[in-house]
Amino acid sequence: MRAADAGRPLGLAVAVAVVQVVGSTFAGRNQGGRVPLDAVGYLLLLIGPALLVLRCRRLVVAVVGTSVVTAAYLGAGYPYGPVFVSWLIACCTAIGSGHRRVAWAGLGGVYLVHVLITFALPADWQRTPPSAFSWQAELGLLAWLLLVAAGAELVRFRRERIAAHRAYRQQLEQRRANEERLKMARELHDILAHSLSLINIQAGVALALLDRRPEEARTALVTIKSTSKEALGEVRQVLATLRGPEAAPRGPAPGLDRLDELADQADRVGLAAEVQERGERRALAAGVDLTAFRIVQEALTNVIRHSAARQAVVVLDWTDPAALVVRVEDPGPAVLGDAGGSGSGLAGMRERAAAFGGTITAGPLPGGGFRVRAELPTPKAESE
Repeated sequence: MRAADAGRPLGLAVAVAVVQVVGSTFAGRNQGGRVPLDAVGYLLLLIGPALLVLRCRRLVVAVVGTSVVTAAYLGAGYPYGPVFVSWLIACCTAIGSGHRRVAWAGLGGVYLVHVLITFALPADWQRTPPSAFSWQAELGLLAWLLLVAAGAELVRFRRERIAAHRAYRQQLEQRRANEERLKMARELHDILAHSLSLINIQAGVALALLDRRPEEARTALVTIKSTSKEALGEVRQVLATLRGPEAAPRGPAPGLDRLDELADQADRVGLAAEVQERGERRALAAGVDLTAFRIVQEALTNVIRHSAARQAVVVLDWTDPAALVVRVEDPGPAVLGDAGGSGSGLAGMRERAAAFGGTITAGPLPGGGFRVRAELPTPKAESE
C-alpha cells in the first residue's frame, strides 16, 4: 500500500488493536466461566484490527475476515469484550460505502454463530459451561446490533442525499451556464450578422465607386468605420459579462429607443426603413426591450440580405395592454441564389421570443414580399 494511503488505516488498526487487547484482558478477569485468553485468543484479537488496513481497498475482504475472526473468537469461548470493535467498524464502513448485503450478512452471520454456540451446541462440544438462557440479554444484544447498523444506514443515507444535492446543484449550474452561453451566442449572432451585412454592402459600394466617384466611396468607407465601431462596442459589452460583475458593462443594453439608429444604418445601405407606432409607448422590462430590438435588427438584416426591396416598414403596436406586437414587412421580391448568412436568424428570433413567452410568425405576404410578426407579452411595466 502506498505510504500516502497507509497513514489512517494503520493508525486506526493500531488503536483498535490496543482497545481490543487491553479491553478484553481486563474484561476476562470478571468472567470466570469463559476460557482465559491465550496465544490463540490474543492472535484473534490482533487479526481483526489488522484486517481493517484492507478496508480502503478490499472492503469486502475486511468484512468477511473480521466476521470470521469474531465468530471464531466467540466459538472458542474466550471472554466477551471489545473484540466486536474491528468487526463493527468493518461492517459500518461497508454499509456507508454501499456494500450493504455483505455488511448485513456479516452482522447476521456472527449473531447466528453466537446463538448457535450459546443455545444449540451440545454441552460436551463447548469449552465453557452452557449459559443460562435470558430473553432480556438476547433482545438487548440484538437491539444493540440493530441500533449500530441503523446508525450506519442513516449515515449512508445522509451521504447519498448530500451527494445527490451536490450533483443537482452542479447540473443546475451547468444548465445556467449553457443558457448563458446560448444567450451570448444569440447576442453575438445578431450584432455581427447585422453589422457585417452593412459592412459587406458598403465595402462593395466603395470598391465600385473608388475610381469613378471617390467622394461617394469615401462616404461608404466612413459608414464602414462607424458601423464597425458600433459593432465592436456592442461585442465588448456582451463579452464583458465573462469577466464577472466587477467588469460589468457601463452602458445600458440596446432597446427600442435605438430604432432610429437601425433605420439610419439601413438607409446607408439603400434600405429605407420607416418606423411606425400605434398606441402609446410604455416602459418595458429590460429583457423584453432588448428582445424586441434584436428582432427588428435581425428582420432588417434579413431584408438587406434576402430581398431586393429598397424599403421596409417597422410597426410597433402598443394597443394591446398585455402585449407588444412588432411587425417588419418588405414588398420584395426575394433575392435568388445564396445571399449569405447562417440560416439561423429566424430560429434565433423564435428562441428569443419564447424565452419571454412570446411567439414569432414569419412568411411571405399574399401580394408579395415578406413579413415577420412578433408578439411579446408585457403584462406590466417592470424592470428586471
